[in-house]
Amino acid sequence: MDDLEAFLAKITDHDKQDKLRTLFSDILDEFPDLQPVIKWGQPMFTSHQTFILGISVSKPHFSVSPETACLNQFIPEIEAAGYSHTDNIFRIKWTQPIDEALIFKMIAFNLEEKADMTTFWR
Repeated sequence: MDDLEAFLAKITDHDKQDKLRTLFSDILDEFPDLQPVIKWGQPMFTSHQTFILGISVSKPHFSVSPETACLNQFIPEIEAAGYSHTDNIFRIKWTQPIDEALIFKMIAFNLEEKADMTTFWR
């Protein structure tokens, strides 16, 4: 979690820091075998050196990137949660609650789908 703490320290808004710290901690509690890493300046969670989920931060929201193949499986749930999305990411406004169950489902999907993957990306 040290790499994640270094990333969080760069966020000047403590409420935003705490929101992501809780999310990161809950992800690692639910999936203790995931490895948190920072790549391209963004926190990511990997398994056997394969990308599982990434997070990026902007002023009005943070984005969750599970890769397109995963995201497409969950578009109805993403929209039902009130999140906007593109082909590659979905956005959670800082003022919105985080649907951790949805994020956990995406992680579980990627872990299963990418269990035998030997590359970082699909």
